[in-house]
Amino acid sequence: MFETIKYNLLNNWNIVRAIRLAISIFIVVQAIQLHDVLFGLFGCFFLYQALTNTGCCATAGCAPTIHKKDSNDEIEFSEVKNK
Repeated sequence: MFETIKYNLLNNWNIVRAIRLAISIFIVVQAIQLHDVLFGLFGCFFLYQALTNTGCCATAGCAPTIHKKDSNDEIEFSEVKNK
């Protein structure tokens, strides 16, 4: 468990993830300065997403499923005609 957390924290960093981290830190700092709890919760939520490399649907949670077909399966085609 701790190895996967360590792996997620240290690997797969890209520009979008770095921007999410910077914005979330800015939001958390502003929430502390303004003494705003709700704003701080939003900042912590975005900070969690940046650190764990997840989105609203989790990592690749919204990706379509890919079904591999056997090479023996035949593809059926139907002709579409204009009227």
